[in-house]
Amino acid sequence: MTFLAIIPARYASTRFPGKPLAMLGDTEVINHVWRRVEKAGVPAVVATDDSRIFDCVTAAGGRAVMTRADHKCGTDRLVEAVEKLATDADVIINVQGDEPFIHPTQIQSLTTLFTNRPDTQIATVVRLYPQDAPASGLLDPNVVKVVTDNQGDALYFSRSAIPYLRGVEQQEWPSRHHFLTHVGIYAYKREILMSLPGQPPSPLETAESLEQLRWLQAGLKISTVETDKPTVGIDTPADLEAARSYLNSLF
Repeated sequence: MTFLAIIPARYASTRFPGKPLAMLGDTEVINHVWRRVEKAGVPAVVATDDSRIFDCVTAAGGRAVMTRADHKCGTDRLVEAVEKLATDADVIINVQGDEPFIHPTQIQSLTTLFTNRPDTQIATVVRLYPQDAPASGLLDPNVVKVVTDNQGDALYFSRSAIPYLRGVEQQEWPSRHHFLTHVGIYAYKREILMSLPGQPPSPLETAESLEQLRWLQAGLKISTVETDKPTVGIDTPADLEAARSYLNSLF
């Protein structure tokens, strides 16, 4: 089974324009991302709509492909990149371009899942919410939560804390249940990925603004693998400063 990682990277982010080219240490954010992916043994290509990002990646020795600027979601950009690359990889891994600390084991856990379960359609990564962490993280709508069945396949994703613990004070929830949070890395069988743009938005997706609910509502199966590695995504300039502090703490 063969794998290819594609990293969508837009320049015109609403909250942080030019984010992929922001410096993190002595390297641009986007170059951190593809280098860490390739440490997992998976080839990576950055899919961008901006020549500055394309030039930055290729000058550093990476691979990039130009895509349109008018895509409504990252999945559509992913599909265009697959078409342009004419890749025959069995599985496409979607890594966000603002995850400079993605851990190689997170990528490897996805490749292992597809190898061991060849019927897997879509897979993603989840992380156990720390039981000593404050409940505010569970209640934060920007932290997506997920519940799974006994085989680790996703039942539902939500911006609400799920499951609801009846009769338990909210501040006690983390210590009373093993909650799972979503890490936004996806892997798709290539033929499944190529079918996704034709699916209309679903009511659940519209309600929660979570694209993966469209796939679940359409009957697709999303399998999960668990990681214990922290993630430090960058959505805002403040997040970049936090990422710089995190980078400094590693040395």
